[in-house]
Amino acid sequence: MNGNWNLNNLYSSFESPEFKADMDLFNKKINNYKSFVSSITNDRFDLKEKLKKYINETNNFKALSNKLIMYSNLVMSVNTKDVVAIKTLDILEQKLASIADSEAKLYKWIGSIDNLSEIINSSDLLKEHAFHLNEIKEYSKHILSDREELIIAQMKGSGSSSWTKLKDLETSSLLVDIEINGEKKSLPLSVVRNMAFDKDEKIRKAAYEAELKSYTKIENSVSSALNGIKGEVITISKLRGYSSPLEETVINSRLDMKSLNAMLSAMKESLPVFRKYYKRKAELLGNKNGLPFYNLFAPIIDSEQKFTFDEAKDFIIKNFTTFSEKLGLFAKNAIENEWIDVYPKEGKVGGAFCENLHMIGESRIMLNFGETLSDVITLAHELGHGYHGECLLKESEINSEYPMPIAETASTFCETIVKKAAVKGANKNDAIAILETEISDCGQIIVDILSRFLFEREVFDRRKEASLSSEELKEIMINAQKETYGDGLDFNYLHPYMWACKPHYYYAEANFYNFPYAFGLLFSKGLYAEYLKRGSEFVEDYDKLLSVTGKSNLADITKLMNIDIQSIDFWRNSLKIIEDDINNFLELSKNL
Repeated sequence: MNGNWNLNNLYSSFESPEFKADMDLFNKKINNYKSFVSSITNDRFDLKEKLKKYINETNNFKALSNKLIMYSNLVMSVNTKDVVAIKTLDILEQKLASIADSEAKLYKWIGSIDNLSEIINSSDLLKEHAFHLNEIKEYSKHILSDREELIIAQMKGSGSSSWTKLKDLETSSLLVDIEINGEKKSLPLSVVRNMAFDKDEKIRKAAYEAELKSYTKIENSVSSALNGIKGEVITISKLRGYSSPLEETVINSRLDMKSLNAMLSAMKESLPVFRKYYKRKAELLGNKNGLPFYNLFAPIIDSEQKFTFDEAKDFIIKNFTTFSEKLGLFAKNAIENEWIDVYPKEGKVGGAFCENLHMIGESRIMLNFGETLSDVITLAHELGHGYHGECLLKESEINSEYPMPIAETASTFCETIVKKAAVKGANKNDAIAILETEISDCGQIIVDILSRFLFEREVFDRRKEASLSSEELKEIMINAQKETYGDGLDFNYLHPYMWACKPHYYYAEANFYNFPYAFGLLFSKGLYAEYLKRGSEFVEDYDKLLSVTGKSNLADITKLMNIDIQSIDFWRNSLKIIEDDINNFLELSKNL
């Protein structure tokens, strides 16, 4: 395999007859959307049939528009300079923005139906989409006038959407000047960031210093992007009547503040235990004042564990199959059918993601694979996202859209399967190394995610008054890291630019894309504990859980597994599993 994904089941190219035909159909649907909405909202007769018409048309339109948008996004994610992909995305976004007023009119009409529940109960199709319809009824309270909605949607094209693209272009095009073993190189940012896992401290430190220095080339443009996006979010959120972007995010996440606050409180309680881990790791690496940021991901044992992609593939398929044959076959199918873009390259965005392509019954996964155990775990994580999509294939397009927090559950569960298997098959030193990697990853999702949450909350609070300079953003980030990592880190070597390298801050439609990772980790820890108790009988319930994630709120979904996410005790019990791992590591590492 060449490591590139194959997108032909979407389209072979922007010039293909299939793409052009779908663009024509998309344009036709856009042009007819106003009359479609008018035909539904013009009177109060035949409400059941009109709602059924709305559901069917929405499912069809979502499948078509998502196919076009996702193809364009996937092409651009591996080549951010692809001008055709960029232009096509602009066209699609502007076309979708042009129907915002009609969509607002439609949603307000649904919201005004007094006997909505009665009508829903009279139709199997409507009952299947009851959650969606009731959610629209609730959301309609925050919808502005048709004209205001149209203006907002159209302005986003030259507002937050453009800022996001600028940030992606800046970071993906950034070449980092670095000297390694006497040789000067200019490398993509994603390649240099992968050096954080190198076994040579000199390389890790050089990469860290070169990375930080490189951001000075783009910090002003990227900080402008962040200010532009957050400013837009604040304005629109206030217009819609939300108390804050956080409240809006929690509602859109189908979560509630009681559950979020319970989780955050439990996370804060756990920080002293994580700091013990960071201080022990610092001792093992010879650091006297806490752990320097460049040693956060340093291997503590000179393990020879390297994984080619083929080795990673075989390891994951084998161990996924121990959970269920369905999961193992899914991973095998995804890899063999070239659903994955594997290696770093210039122009490719950093990080990793999975896109569920519900309309063709597939997914696509982007990696920046670097042959470490961490990269194997990332592959397992993204395949977990793909498997979540697989469990939703029998659902409609509407009911396949799940909220951010539950999105990280299947992915983290799959990580756990692979990590546990890696420990079992390892010698003593490698087992300690794997345990340490697991704790390190959990630290990222509890400690670092909490720092990102605090950073974003502070940015929103201060952005209400004025734009923030890059210096102010760095200051806020440093303070957030000090508050969460505490004396576990060396304050002389923090990472003031974490806001510049993480894409999650730059999605105007998905703010606070940090706490969902903690939700996913801790919820999946609770689920994995149940799996250990129940064994194979758990698998069917787990698949069922994933299959309903698009049509209920999180408190009700989690109750299917007898879990109460509003109780701090659930979150404490999940964190206790991680704390036990830390205490085990502290004991095992005494003799290193």
